[in-house]
Order: sequence, then C-alpha cells, then structure tokens
Amino acid sequence: MTSPARTLAAKLFSDEWQLPIALATGVSLLVGFSLQQLVDDSLGRWAQGFHDVGHALVWLSLLLGAIHGVKAAIESIAELEPNIDVLMVVGAGLAALIGHPGEGALLLFMFTLAGALEHRALAKAKDAVERLSKLMPNEALKRVNGTWIPIAPEELIAGDVILVRPGETIPTDGVITNGVSTVDQSTLTGESLPRPVDPGDQVYAGTLNENGALEIEVARPMRESSLQRILDLVIEAQGQRQPIQRVIDHFSTPYTLSVFAFAILTLIYFTFFHERFTGHEMTFTDAAYRAITLLIVASPCALVIATPTATLCGLNRAARGGLLVKGGDALERLAGVKHVVVDKTGTLTTGQIAVTGFETSDGADIEAMLPIVLAIEERSTHPIATAISKFLHTRGVKPAALDDFEMVSGKGIRAKWKGEEAHIGTVEYVAPRVNENMRGRIEGEVQRVREQGGITAVFAYGGEAVVFALADTPRPGAEHFVDDLHASGVESIVMLTGDSRLVAEKVAKELGITEFHAELLPEQKVEWIRKLRESSARHGRLAVIGDGVNDAPALATADIGLAMGGIGADAALETADVVILHDDLRVAPWSIRLARRIRFVMYQNLIFALLVITTLAVFALIGWIPMGVGVIGHEGSTLIVVANSLRILAYAGPPAVR
Repeated sequence: MTSPARTLAAKLFSDEWQLPIALATGVSLLVGFSLQQLVDDSLGRWAQGFHDVGHALVWLSLLLGAIHGVKAAIESIAELEPNIDVLMVVGAGLAALIGHPGEGALLLFMFTLAGALEHRALAKAKDAVERLSKLMPNEALKRVNGTWIPIAPEELIAGDVILVRPGETIPTDGVITNGVSTVDQSTLTGESLPRPVDPGDQVYAGTLNENGALEIEVARPMRESSLQRILDLVIEAQGQRQPIQRVIDHFSTPYTLSVFAFAILTLIYFTFFHERFTGHEMTFTDAAYRAITLLIVASPCALVIATPTATLCGLNRAARGGLLVKGGDALERLAGVKHVVVDKTGTLTTGQIAVTGFETSDGADIEAMLPIVLAIEERSTHPIATAISKFLHTRGVKPAALDDFEMVSGKGIRAKWKGEEAHIGTVEYVAPRVNENMRGRIEGEVQRVREQGGITAVFAYGGEAVVFALADTPRPGAEHFVDDLHASGVESIVMLTGDSRLVAEKVAKELGITEFHAELLPEQKVEWIRKLRESSARHGRLAVIGDGVNDAPALATADIGLAMGGIGADAALETADVVILHDDLRVAPWSIRLARRIRFVMYQNLIFALLVITTLAVFALIGWIPMGVGVIGHEGSTLIVVANSLRILAYAGPPAVR
C-alpha cells in the first residue's frame, strides 16, 4: 500500500473521522431509501433506474457504516473478548444477508453516530486536561551572566532565575525573588480572583502573570512541577473504573456470547418448533429476522457507557471547581460519606497566626508607638513578628528609624529610638518596664486573651504599653462549614487536634462543632479515627479532612481522605484521595454533593439502559417491533445516556468559584 493510501486509511479509521463517516452513512441511506420509494408509473423506465440507484446507495451506506464497526469487532475478536461491536456488525451483516440491507445500514449508521457522539462527549469531559496541557509556554527567559537568554522551559533546573513579563505564563514552580504582580491561578485552582504576589511568594507552572515583571527562582524542573503532577494524576484518575463499571466490564464478554446463544436458540425455535406449539407457520427468513432483531436490541451499548461518561464528566466538573479527585473509585466512596473527621490547624484554620486586635494603656500615643513596633518587628523572623508587621502594613504604618536593636533570647527584643529603650515580647519580659500603676491592666488583658485561646505580644516604650492579641485565623468558609456539611447529608462531625484543649474548645464553639478531642499526637489521631470508623461502619463512610502535610496517617486510615494541601503540597497530592486545590473549605461539602449527583446520574443511566434493553428484547421476541424501530430504540437510548451524563458539566459550583 502506498504512503498516501496508508494516510487515507488511518484517517478513515480514526476517531476524528467517525462523525463525518456516520453523517455520510446517514445521507447515503436517506437518499437511497427515498429513491427506492420512487415508483411513479409516469416515470416509466426511469423509475426502475432510480430504484436501482437507491438500492446501490443503501448498500454503500452499509459499507460506510461498517468501516468503524468492523475494525472494532476484529480487534475484540483478536483479543478473544467479543463485545457489543461484534454484536452490531454481525447483526447488520445478517440483516443484509436475509434481504434487509436498509435495516442493517440503519443499525450501523446509528451505531457509528452514537460512537462518534460518545467520543465527542468523552473528549469534552477530558477538556480540562487538554487545557492544562496547553498552558505551558514554548520559551523561558533565563538569567545568564546578567543577561536574559531565551531557552526551552524543559531545560530549566532548580536554582535558575527566570524573568516572566506581564501577560506571560509562568513555565515552572518557583519563588519570586524580585517584582510585584497579580497571578491568575484559575486554570489550576478555580479561584475567581487573581492572587497578589510579591518577593517570597510561591508561584506555579501554568499560571498567568498579569501586570508586573517577576524574577523567579526555579524550585523544580518543569516535568516535576505542580501542573505536571496534577496532569498525571488526572490522566490516571480518568483511566480508573467505578466498581460497578468493573463488574460490567467483567461480564461484557459472557453477556455477548449469551446474546449470540439466545439469538441462535430463538432462530431454532421459530424455524422448527413455533408452528408445533402455536399452529402458525413461520419461514426461515421471518425467523431469522426476529432473531437478528433480538440480537440487536439485546446489545448493552447504553449499559456499557452508563458509568464512564458520568464519571469522566464528574471528574471534569470537579477539576473546574478546584477539586482533584483520584478516579471513579474515590468518587464512589465520597458519595457515601456520612461522617466527617476534621483537623483544626491548617484545615479549619489557616495555620498562620494573625493580629486580631490590640489594647493600649491609658494615655498612650498609639500613632507614635506603632512605627517603632513596625521597625522592630520587620527585623525579626519570628512568626509573631511577621504577623504584627503584616497587620501594621495593612494599616498604612511606616517604620521608624531605630538607633539600636538586640534580640533577647526566649523573651523578646530590645531596641532604642531617640535615645530611649523600647521592648517587645512576653508579658513577663515587658511588664517590669511599664509604669507600675498600668502593669495590672496589661497583665489582666494578657490573661483575658489567653483564656480565649489566643496569644499575646506586649510592647513598652516611655512607660506606656500596647498588648497585641493574635490567634490562628479560620479559613474562608469555616463559619458555614458545619451547616454546609449537614446540608450535604453528613450526620456527624468530629474535630481532632494536637492543639491545647482551650484553643480547641474556642474554635469548636465558634464553628458549631459539638464533639472534639484535643492535645492528640498523630498516632492518637489515627486511633480515634479507627474507633469512629468502626462505629460508623454499618451506616455510611468516614471521611477525614486534613491539611495534607502532617495528616498523612489520618488521611490513609479513613475511608476517603480530603486534603487542604494546595497545588504545591507534595504530601497532599500523594496521600489524599481528594485534593482541594485552593484551600477553601466551602469546596469540601460541595465535593460530597457533587459525588452524590454523579452517583445519582449513574444510577439513572443504568436503570434506564436496563429498562430499554429488557423492553426491546421482549417486544422483539414476540414480534411487536420491526428491526428498524428496534435499532432506533437501542441506539437512541445510548445517546440519551450520554446526554444525561453531560448534564453533570452544568452542575452549580461551590460558592468560592461559582
């Protein structure tokens, strides 16, 4: 075969050409059937000519329709696993042999059209992966001896410094070393708003730099980037089967052979025994017609496609909502969740302390004191100092110019401004430096904050003082988390944390969680999860929601683990069944609702497919439907199942990304 001929053959048998061939099959069949009906006597010999052309077009339609069907049938026979492709091709061929090429052509047309539309539907369901894979730029600007040199992104290694200009896509994961901008991460995380970034912030491959030039130190090669890992996981998930789909696949070949056997028995009965039992004679052609009709309508096309279309559409919808679900099995377990165990630090809260307020001593000039505080805290790397600096920056405070600065290990910091000492740190360190008549009020304020589960930092200057109250702040969506879970069908919610009982009680009360256990080591968390899992085993599955960094054992112990790990957390991507990519708690209850919707659509598909197959098979057996009606009913049910699955793509998203 010549090279052009091979190219043409490859195109004809490709999935992309399946729809054009199906349409050509349908047009040829329609025109051929119309010409066959043209028997007007006034046309004389022309009528017979039109009839012959129509007959030839019907056979052409049959041959066109057989292109994809025969190929698939041969492949399944070669693997010794005959399936519905074999049933369809054999049915169409037998129909043509007994003088019904039109019905055979109609079957292959509907079968090819359904296959083409199914391919388009699955391609649409995989569209998220296609979009992700096309995000990567073709070029990166790397700094070499002070000059920006264009290179292929695949050549970047950890430690390289690259320049990403406004409007360009970031080629790999890294940390900003210079520049301020906003980054659009919607393609990876579903976040509706761009994220402000400045030096020290992490950025990820495939995200869009919007309005400022950024110098970025590469953290890992492109092939190891968060985007590539997510791509690999999504592709792996799409290849996994739902448990019920694995059952269907297992029985596909036995079912196909059973249909063949039943069709042969039907032919034998109507040919040799029907007249004896009913007194009505049936010709071999009529008996074969009925057996072939049964062969066609009993083929499980809609049944086989019922779960994979729903699963793939569901995985796509989840990805667009900022949710990475690792396959159909995880979806099935997520849909059955009735009990939730949730971690506190890093899950219900951000895991990062922030200033919640401050109190001053009577008569203190706060506007004069805050610039000194900022100047001191900017020089420290302590998390409390970082939180206070961030808080003061948001208030528009400008740092003062210090005369001296000294760290006091384990206690705080001593500094000097305008010749007078300033101190910030623990109340035990700072209180002796406050006017004695104010000391009691300062210590009382510190005690009040501690009783509420917070922490403090005390600043003193010129005999006056400021008490900063800090706490681990709740994540977005935490205030409605419990209500949203209950609305999603979750019956019980338990919080487990290694933090103090005082802090745990405060968070649980704020969020409406009635059961919590505090001061737990990781192994104690696992023990609690096992107990809760055993108690809930008879009714619903147990999910654990953790931060994906230090909750790996807990996530692995649960029926299903959901990680708030973010797109850059290796532990989250590796240990959890479900990863919430942009760390918004509102997505967790939505994920359960989505999984249940997918399961509902799947059951709809399966019940509908079984009802159609059963009804058509009974009607075909007793001769109530002609072959053409059976073909339309059979293949039409497949199209309805695909259309029903596609409705999942329109499922409303979580509040954070709707």
